Amino acid sequence: MTVKQLSLPDLVDGCLELGVPGVGLWREPVAEYGLAAAARLVRGAGLAVTTLCRGGFLTAVEPAERAAALDDNRAAVDEAATLGTDTLVLVSGGLPEGSRDLAGARERIADALAELAPYAAERGVRLAIEPLHPMFAADRCVVSTLSQALDLAERFPADRVGVAVDTYHLWWDDRVGEGIERAGRGGRIHTFQLADWTTPLPAGVLTGRGQLGDGAVDFRWFAAAVAKAGYRGPVEVEIFNDGMWARDGREVLAETVARYRAHAA
Repeated sequence: MTVKQLSLPDLVDGCLELGVPGVGLWREPVAEYGLAAAARLVRGAGLAVTTLCRGGFLTAVEPAERAAALDDNRAAVDEAATLGTDTLVLVSGGLPEGSRDLAGARERIADALAELAPYAAERGVRLAIEPLHPMFAADRCVVSTLSQALDLAERFPADRVGVAVDTYHLWWDDRVGEGIERAGRGGRIHTFQLADWTTPLPAGVLTGRGQLGDGAVDFRWFAAAVAKAGYRGPVEVEIFNDGMWARDGREVLAETVARYRAHAA
């Protein structure tokens, strides 16, 4: 998504040119290109698919909506397996319309995980609960802290359900270090994602993530914390930014690699 202006073939070529060994994919561009074709393309290039994003949105109350969400997540698991990644990232979902029951919404996520985790495990896929910044709690994700994500994940085996550590969403929390240590002890850090926090936020806020080094996040602190916690997996840069998307995608990709080396490696 950092360079969503690139086609999948151009993304693959750019990664190979810059020595990037893997890529986190999103379902929409994969579906547009074709799932089987995307799997062949990435596999043929020797690139790893680090994660697939996203599943989730599991807080619905109405039975038909809930059943549809579960079906969509099963489809996402199948897509992840086809692409060869072992991790599906979950954005849990916000409050249903008219609801103020955060605890109830989180409990419905747990109920959904109980159905989805065995299905995913049979296909070699882990579920990674991603906490989102609290500004998204109402409409996108009632899971706002690493502690809340772990409270859900720890109901299930670590090889089935873990967490995503995303700097953009967690940098503000003075207890995130404790959460990373807790997640590491349990073997539950399933992916580590980077984006910077810059202000002012744009209208709609979704595309407010900043290029690495442009904002407030201490990436070296996060990198050291997840390493100390035992994480040795891929590091993804995931930036939603209209200004970056308007630029030449190859240029943005090269800049992002350089910023990663300068600020996080």
